[in-house]
Amino acid sequence: MLDRQIRALTEAGCIRIFADKKSGKNAEREELPSCPACASGIGFTSLHESLDTTTPGGRLVFHVFATLAEFIRELIVQGTNEGLDAARARGARLGRPPTMTDEQVRHARDLLARPENTVASIAKLLGVSRNTIYN
Repeated sequence: MLDRQIRALTEAGCIRIFADKKSGKNAEREELPSCPACASGIGFTSLHESLDTTTPGGRLVFHVFATLAEFIRELIVQGTNEGLDAARARGARLGRPPTMTDEQVRHARDLLARPENTVASIAKLLGVSRNTIYN
C-alpha cells in the first residue's frame, strides 16, 4: 500500500516524501521532525479526496473529518469497554485461557517440592514451557 501511495505522490509532483508506518491513533511520528513541513503555514492536499487545507473550505472539511474520526474512535473504545464490563458482570473469564489446569498446577507444585526435580523436567512432563512453570 505504501508503494502505491509513494507512486501517486511522485506522479503528483512531490520531490521529497516522508513515510511513517503507524496506526492513526498514534500521535508520535518518527519522520515528522525531519520533515520541513513541520513549519507553520504549510498546507495539506489530499490527492483522492480533493481536500486542500490552504483554502477555508478545505480547512473546514478537514476539521469536520478529524472531529468525526475522533468521535468514532471514542465510540469504539466506549463500546469495547461496555462489552468487557458486561462480560465481567456475567462472570466470563477474560483474557488468554490458562495453559495448565488446576490439577496440573497442583501436580507441578508437588513435583517442585522435591529437590531432585528440575523446572525443565517438570515442564517437559506436563507439556508446557519453563516460563509457564515459573508463572
